[in-house]
Amino acid sequence: MSGVGIDIGNDNCVIAAVKQGGVDVLLNDESERETPAVVCFGEKQRFLGSAGAASAMMHPKSAISQVKRLIGRRFADPDVQNELKLLPVETSESVDGGILIHLEYLKESHAFTPVQIVAMLFAHLKTIAEKKFGTTVSDCVVGIPSYFTILQRQAYLNAAEIVGLKPLRLIHDCTATALSYGVYKTDFPSEAPVYVAFVDIGHCDTQVCIAAFQAGQMKILSHAYDMNLGGRDFDEVLFSHFAAKFKEQYNIEVYSNDRACRRLHVACEKLKKILSANLEADLSVECLMDEKDVKGYIKREEFENLASGLLERISVPCKKALADAALTVEKISSVELVGSGSRIPAITRILSSLFKRELSRRLNASECVARGCALQCAMLSPVFLVKEYEVRDAIPFSIGLSSDGKAIRAGLHGGVLFPRGQPIPSVKILTFEYSDLLHLEAFYANPDELPTGAYPKICCFTIGPFHRSHATKAIIEVQVQLNLHGIIGIESVTLVEDRVDDSGTTDDSHSNSETVNISPVSETIENASDDSINKKFEASRHSADGTRKDKANRRLHVPVSENIYGAMNKAEILEAQEKELQLADQDRTTELIKDNKNQLESYIYETRSKIFSTYLSFSSEHERKDVSRGLKETEEWLYDDGGDETVDAYSAKLKDLKQLVDPIEYRYKDREARPQATRDLLSCIVEYRMSADSLPPQDKELVINECNKAEQWLREMRQQQDLYPKNSDPVLISIDIKNKTEELNSVCQKVLKSNGSPIPRDEGTDKQNTS
Repeated sequence: MSGVGIDIGNDNCVIAAVKQGGVDVLLNDESERETPAVVCFGEKQRFLGSAGAASAMMHPKSAISQVKRLIGRRFADPDVQNELKLLPVETSESVDGGILIHLEYLKESHAFTPVQIVAMLFAHLKTIAEKKFGTTVSDCVVGIPSYFTILQRQAYLNAAEIVGLKPLRLIHDCTATALSYGVYKTDFPSEAPVYVAFVDIGHCDTQVCIAAFQAGQMKILSHAYDMNLGGRDFDEVLFSHFAAKFKEQYNIEVYSNDRACRRLHVACEKLKKILSANLEADLSVECLMDEKDVKGYIKREEFENLASGLLERISVPCKKALADAALTVEKISSVELVGSGSRIPAITRILSSLFKRELSRRLNASECVARGCALQCAMLSPVFLVKEYEVRDAIPFSIGLSSDGKAIRAGLHGGVLFPRGQPIPSVKILTFEYSDLLHLEAFYANPDELPTGAYPKICCFTIGPFHRSHATKAIIEVQVQLNLHGIIGIESVTLVEDRVDDSGTTDDSHSNSETVNISPVSETIENASDDSINKKFEASRHSADGTRKDKANRRLHVPVSENIYGAMNKAEILEAQEKELQLADQDRTTELIKDNKNQLESYIYETRSKIFSTYLSFSSEHERKDVSRGLKETEEWLYDDGGDETVDAYSAKLKDLKQLVDPIEYRYKDREARPQATRDLLSCIVEYRMSADSLPPQDKELVINECNKAEQWLREMRQQQDLYPKNSDPVLISIDIKNKTEELNSVCQKVLKSNGSPIPRDEGTDKQNTS
């Protein structure tokens, strides 16, 4: 199994996988189901996930969180500027208008893009999955907000590529939630659809979708969102309230101290959860700053009054989703409420009043997106065999196409190539008049549908140059695709040359237009295969009476270059991959050094406790002095000059100590193993003597002699061993006794088998003991 579903939230990440019988959420190294979306740069290594959240308390100025709000966005965006104020690190604008995050790490200055930080989170989740499965993980499906632009979607794909992940699909969060809801229900009708509203109030945003369910399929009818309304905004209300209160009551300015801000934010988040179940709650933070303990108190009613402006906005995306789906609340069969910020009672009251029904919490609020992603990954991966279930999603914004700066409108509804609500995936096929070089540009046809500050242009395509034969008529066929990720691209470009003769005429209806040099050959083809597209082309090349226009044609595939504005190019991706490999190697090296250092330290303490207790009678006074001196010198080195050394240095110190201790430890362990080995040999001797009675005289004598020789050898060696003290090297060792047992087994077994006699019962046990 190698496919997983990944939900990188603004605050936490969840990773899930399909297994026989259902979907499992994978636990991280701390056995937690949610992993903090935090990357913290320590002195010598990065700390990711739970380790990053813990380290952030010690290194607040090198901890990066909530980076999901920054990926694929422009530095000059006012919303981005507000987000950057929450980061304790220095930031700047990149050459292409993006964001750079500046850090001092390993005594060097580093500049990271949000894509690289998200890639680090991907790498951490990938590691969790690989530890769970014991194999390489590559295939995945990743959840994204529905309001993500194409640049942001491409940024996610780039982040995954940097760490070796292969997203089979980027799926909208609410779509993944709807999938995890609908795939297990078997009571949906096959005709009239059942409409369900999904409201996801996350850490930083609110997303709503309306889905139509039928037997074996689901279709998303609309998406709506408020990208600046989430659980953290309610936390901020409490934070601002208590920061002002503590300034007045304790004369401390929380905003001036990064560590105090982080601790108070954590306390306010816990307080919000307590208020979800209680009418009042206390807040207490020890030594918040200036060595002052602070306490506060608030009622749920007061909290709701402070957050009244946020609560009023909750219903806005819900109403918009209903309007876009052309449905009334009466048509909605169920309302599923999910998301980490959905537990506030006031939100439940508002939504219940809006939809005129009790809300359902059938799904796990924090895990439903990752579970839906895992299900979709299983459906798309050839590794899994799952029941057929159709997932039809829709693009939340309209996309247009222009040629040489002029919008293409001929044959397109409203001049839009892919209108809002267009199913994902979709294909449209367009034909152009011949040109040596063709330039196309994709753009958002309606900027009002986009998040604030989004760049209206998407990408540009350069098609050609073309090489065609003389005396031919040619057109350019362009297959434009809206793929599973919701990203526009050109699937293929074909130059079609028509060769004509006396038996037919060429009638190119597209070449007569002077103002517009394009006319679409076909309507949208959803989930079309190459064969169906080619058939469509061939049908378009016949005249009205069904006769063929040309006697022959030649189809030439043409190269296409693509540039998504603001996205990483191949060279930048390779550079980011190299840097990630270097950082990961540094992390592994640092962990290995820590492990070797801890191993040396543990060995010192364990040996010191044993040398005058367990090993006392097995060591001479001289040996104990040498060991004690070695332990003391190594300990002093470890806590003085050896605090920051290499793996080889710690390994060498451990090796030196073991050279002193190993002979003593060997005497002790062999003394412990010798009695059992002796019992095994004596047991074999007894068994073979008993078995010898049923053998012919000659074979009986052979077996008895072998038993007598083994017994005599053991007696003599034990007598010699008894002459030596415990602190001297033994003359009779357990391995020699085991070898003697094997030797006896080999001879006697051969004799017994040749006579068809049963092998003694203890023989199998003896062989196991000697292995």
